[in-house]
Amino acid sequence: MSSIFISNLLFVFATVLPILNPPGVAPIFWTMTSGANAATRKMLSKRIAVNVFIMVVAAIFLGNFVLTMLGISLSVVRVGGGLLVIAAAWKLLNAEDPDTSLHPMNSEEYTVDKAKNNAFYPLTFPITCGPGTIAAAITVGASLQINSINTDTFAILSGTILGVLGVALTVYLCLRFAAQFLHRLGRNGTTIFMRLSAFILLCIGVQILWAGIHDLVISLYTDVAKIK
Repeated sequence: MSSIFISNLLFVFATVLPILNPPGVAPIFWTMTSGANAATRKMLSKRIAVNVFIMVVAAIFLGNFVLTMLGISLSVVRVGGGLLVIAAAWKLLNAEDPDTSLHPMNSEEYTVDKAKNNAFYPLTFPITCGPGTIAAAITVGASLQINSINTDTFAILSGTILGVLGVALTVYLCLRFAAQFLHRLGRNGTTIFMRLSAFILLCIGVQILWAGIHDLVISLYTDVAKIK
């Protein structure tokens, strides 16, 4: 039982965390919350981490069922999500540089109400937990071998949930201490890192979109070949 618990915990953690990439999200989170004070960013970090936990758990245990029920394929999810990521990344690439007179940082600019409104979209989805993460979580759910209710089932479920909890905690820590991380980079280093992160996010969006389009084209080709 312990080996099943540990293997599922590590499997979920190793599968979902690299795609989420919390360290890469940290500078984007900082840029998109320009004007927020420390307390607001702390609150946002908690909300985003909780949202990530709920979304990943829901995708693991309900994702395949919901997609099947609605007749939506993972390819379509990738196309739609990829477009959202591209739009968010493009906005970041064209945003004004932080810490300049053109973009003043003050606590009144980013209110608590605005933070609450933005906590899920776009800060949680698609910036932090995008379609790639959801697709990975759905894949994890499809690989869970739950055939009956027994001690192994409990080990699988508990290991999976604790693995997602570890992912959410990592997200919280990276966002919560983004300021300390970026402070070490300095103003120029922070600006460069933010631009690079936005560009990488754009590339990720294009990759997700292309993966979806590729799967759809292959599916269409297969259907046409069957007709012939």
